[in-house]
Parts: sequence; C-alpha cells; structure tokens
Amino acid sequence: MKEKISIKSIEVNGRIIEACEKYDRDADDITVIAVTKTHPASVINVAVASGFHNIGESRIQEAEPKIKQIGPIARFHLIGHLQSNKAKKAVELFDVIQSVDSLKLAEEISRQAKEIDRTLECYLQVNCSGELQKYGCSPDEAIVLAEQIHQLDNINLTGLMTIGPFVEDEDIIRSAYARCYKLYRLCRDKFGDDFDTLSMGMSNDLELAIAEGSNMLRIGSALFGPRDASNR
Repeated sequence: MKEKISIKSIEVNGRIIEACEKYDRDADDITVIAVTKTHPASVINVAVASGFHNIGESRIQEAEPKIKQIGPIARFHLIGHLQSNKAKKAVELFDVIQSVDSLKLAEEISRQAKEIDRTLECYLQVNCSGELQKYGCSPDEAIVLAEQIHQLDNINLTGLMTIGPFVEDEDIIRSAYARCYKLYRLCRDKFGDDFDTLSMGMSNDLELAIAEGSNMLRIGSALFGPRDASNR
C-alpha cells in the first residue's frame, strides 16, 4: 500500500502571511526550513514537491541515510548540536550548518571543508534565552566569536541562529528574540550584506519570531504533525 503523507503547507503559509501583515513584514522575505527529523525520506520528497527547498535535520546518523537515498534535491541544513568529532560527516552531507557554537567547532568544520575543497555556509548559534540546557554561545561573546569564525578560510558565516525559550510568557520569548535581532544587526553592520540570515522561530512561536525580525523559520510539527504521524 502506498504511504499516505500529508503536509499542512497552506496552514503554515497562512500563519506566516497573517503575522507579516500584523507586524509590517514582507512574507517573501521569510524562508521556511522544513524540519523532517524523525520522519522518513519520503516526507522530504513531499516537502520539496510542495515548494519547501530547504530541509532541516538534527542528527547526522538519522539524516545520512535519508540524504543518500534521495540525493541533492534540496538544501540540507543541520540544525541540531554538532560535536567536533562529527564535523567531517556534517561537512560531507549538509549545505548549511546552523549550529556552530564555538571556535573549536568552527575550526574543525573549516579544516574538514578544506580537505574536500568546499566552503561551507554556517550560522553562529547564540543562546539568547540563557537556559542552561540549551547549546549556543552567550550573547556577550557572540560578536567576538563571529569575528573569529568570519576569518576562517573555508567557512562562509552568513547568519545567526537561536532557539526560543520554552515558556508560555510571550514577553520572555520576544525579549530573547529581540536580543538576537540586535546581535544580528551588529553583525550585519560589521560583516556586510552577505550576513543576511536570522534563523529563529519554530512551529509554536513563529509569529513572535517574525515580530522580532526573523527571516528564517524552522518548522516541523506544524507542517508534518508529531513523530510518525505521516505513517498513520
């Protein structure tokens, strides 16, 4: 029996358009990363066919067989934490690494990229919520770290990424996002127009992220439902 896969692209696009109208943003400026972690490779095919050409995965060991199975049909973003000892595989598989959070990791990515004659697009992950369980550099060290990473030969640092706080208070979420937007503007002033991406906002808080300046959203459950929902 053919697998039935549903994707709620109309609903997600509607939320984005409504938020952009509310907060005086242009919906055409918003890029959606369709997050397919925990879903099979067939979901990636459906996402691409539905117009989502940027795909997010969190774990190398899960992403590798899917990417090898379907081939380079999209731009693949690593959005989960990356250990330095897995940088080689990440550089081989992904087009963008959003979760660079230390100079040590960045140097290893650059070294591995040089080995295969690549220059890899990367974002600096910043922990703007201050939550201890989250990865990312602190806001206080972000500018200096960005400067150091920007100098590496085989990394093209083009943006910041952050994960919103897991709270219900919208003011707390918006405050964290506003902090990241301020850092983004400082980096853009320093590095120029090629530093053009602020990846923040997910299924549960995309409207708040748009309100605070995000131009890239990482959307999983709002598009595909919870884990294994596509196979039910």
